[in-house]
Amino acid sequence: MSSGLITLIVLIALAFWLVSIYNRLVSLRNRFKNAFAQIDVQLKRRYELIPNLVETAKAYLKHESETLEAVIAARQGAVAANSKAAGDPADAGAIQGLIAAETALTGSLGKLFALQENYPDLKADGTVQQLMEELTSTDNRVAFARQAYNDSVMEYNTSREMFPNNFIAGPFKFMPAKLFEIDVAAEREAPKVSF
Repeated sequence: MSSGLITLIVLIALAFWLVSIYNRLVSLRNRFKNAFAQIDVQLKRRYELIPNLVETAKAYLKHESETLEAVIAARQGAVAANSKAAGDPADAGAIQGLIAAETALTGSLGKLFALQENYPDLKADGTVQQLMEELTSTDNRVAFARQAYNDSVMEYNTSREMFPNNFIAGPFKFMPAKLFEIDVAAEREAPKVSF
């Protein structure tokens, strides 16, 4: 065999190896984007339930309009942040914005749920109970979807940082993905719902 043929075989093998690394990174990036789409589905369901809950609670909470308005404002902020993050789940800033908006929404919902204790009629209303159960169920689904997303992000980030993948990741703009996690311990608690 001539040295030219050996060089050609080595170059072809190297090209296939680089292409396989590139394709693996693409696959992992698409996997975490799909995992985010599952979070998006559950968050949209959550956002649809909240106005129904607020409307039902309005009849009982006439003197608590400030809390109801805070819930609606937080929901609108979360919807906007989710829309931006769903547009590009690889945008770490958009994911961080969604985390902040979801934290604010969870806090305002917590205040609404706390008010329920002061209004026995609200607590006894069947529609409110059903909506709160659906909201709790949806929050659980969001948590599971978030866990799957974070697992996918971790696998992607690990792969893009490993040698020799990091030589492909940089030039082809495989940017690090942001985990969807809540940073403050008090914010990690799900809203308390009691019936």
